[in-house]
Amino acid sequence: MDAFLQAAALVFTPTSLIYMFLGVFFGILCGAMPGLSAVMAVSILLPFTFSLDQAGIMMLLGTFCGAIYGGSITAILINTPGTANSAATCLDGYPMATKLGQPGRALSISTMASTFGGLFSACALLFTAPLLSKIALNFGVPEMFALGVFGLSIVTAVSSHSIIKGLIGAILGLLLGTVGIDATSATMRFTFGTTYLIGGVQFVALLIGLFAFSQCLVTAEESMKEYKREKRKKLDQILPSKSDIKRTSPTILMCSIIGTIIGAIPGTGGDIASWIGYNESKRWSKHPEEFGHGAPEGIAAPEAANNAVSGGAMIPLLTLGIPGDSVTAIMLGALMMQGITPGPLLFSTQTVDVYSIIISLFMANVFMCLLGYGAIRIFSKISLVPMKWLNPIVFVFCVVGTYAINNNIYDVFLMIGAGIVGYFLIKLDFCMPPIILGLILGGTVEENLRRTLVLSDGSFSIFLSHPIALVLLAIAAISLLSPIFLNLWKKRSTNKQSGN
Repeated sequence: MDAFLQAAALVFTPTSLIYMFLGVFFGILCGAMPGLSAVMAVSILLPFTFSLDQAGIMMLLGTFCGAIYGGSITAILINTPGTANSAATCLDGYPMATKLGQPGRALSISTMASTFGGLFSACALLFTAPLLSKIALNFGVPEMFALGVFGLSIVTAVSSHSIIKGLIGAILGLLLGTVGIDATSATMRFTFGTTYLIGGVQFVALLIGLFAFSQCLVTAEESMKEYKREKRKKLDQILPSKSDIKRTSPTILMCSIIGTIIGAIPGTGGDIASWIGYNESKRWSKHPEEFGHGAPEGIAAPEAANNAVSGGAMIPLLTLGIPGDSVTAIMLGALMMQGITPGPLLFSTQTVDVYSIIISLFMANVFMCLLGYGAIRIFSKISLVPMKWLNPIVFVFCVVGTYAINNNIYDVFLMIGAGIVGYFLIKLDFCMPPIILGLILGGTVEENLRRTLVLSDGSFSIFLSHPIALVLLAIAAISLLSPIFLNLWKKRSTNKQSGN
């Protein structure tokens, strides 16, 4: 209880609340701009938060929550989801805004569902994470190695286009993780005689290049493609009506549970949660025929589900050190930069920091609600910003943010190089998250494997006496291979149907 009160005192300071508020505001802006995403928003802001200590983490959490919600604004108003998480919202949000002529009603339902989903997942994080961390305290070196392998095994799940390309990306990340001084033998590895690489590849510069700069290059290649601009719609209402609250409440609760569970499964994300939430809402609805024509439940379901992912994804991140999605992979790096090491020992060694993160998640969703209802008319005009103005701004943020980390021009060169490589990887349908996972978890896997082999005099039989490690390795094998067998089964089924 003392730790919780100390964390609350840390969060409820004017400085922390202001930075968190600004983070939510920035996140909604980025989420509402077609072409940007929650990953880009967090990666762009990341270097500016290093000097803020704990307030920087709060700011990133606010950005995370705000960006997920912000995508629904353009999904409803111009039928263009600001982020992939809000793609399902287009199905009923846009028809309600156009065919029914009720854009304000659609936005009010979206804001209500998003807020509830985020707060619900924060509650789940508060009560679930400490219990899971107590179980994880029994982990030894072999278990930590197996846990790292499990984290790497989710690359097949996050590789949306090609499993093989996802594995190649993870291997590339593992190779990048070997650059620098070997922590065990203190020998130089792949530094090529330069002092810049002694400490390893600069994580944030690489991350900004792969996620933000590369996407800017893709947008530039599309000749500053303009998204379809609709006539500005007058917002008819801001707050949800009693009838909408009564009608959508069961859907919001159900989809909040779905989103939290899906978020807690490594390798998933808000886009998956939103579609599953939408499908289940339609399945259990008394009026399924209204879906696709402006049904309130069709807006509430995906928004509650994708915003509930924020707290759910933090559960494996804080307790096991495994990011649940792309954004929490960035958050993992941010936490480590601030001296907070996620994992089984976090709740016992840095209890105040953990509770401050959980309380910050609550407050971020509260600020999101206040901004959503208070400034929705302003955010609804963001969709009119031309991409030819937006793209140069993002370029500047990438360069300035990268240089601000260490005041080192070589970081900027690395970022630009990573961005160019990332551009070609995107054109070849590679996914960026496996590279980041390989880079972050590679060191953990290597270090704990070598320590395990030292304990066992080089024998792998040590795993036979550690059942938890064996179970984790078995789950990792299933997680790695199941998408491959699932694709083979789908191809076989398709061939049989075509043959018939």
